[in-house]
Amino acid sequence: MAGGERPLNEVVFLTVAEVASVMRVSKMTVYRLVHSGHLPAIRVGRSFRVPEQAVHEYLRESYVGVETA
Repeated sequence: MAGGERPLNEVVFLTVAEVASVMRVSKMTVYRLVHSGHLPAIRVGRSFRVPEQAVHEYLRESYVGVETA
């Protein structure tokens, strides 16, 4: 696997509602993140599934911390 990716049978997928709960945002915010490409997702029928690891990476990258000089 390239880049340390997990095999698909090991990936945990979350629903939009679950992602919204984890991030403490609305489902609409999650849909916006998916449609803008900020949060990767796969389409299953009419709904989306987001890899759990992608949510953690997005939150880690978006973290605003106090930088020391």
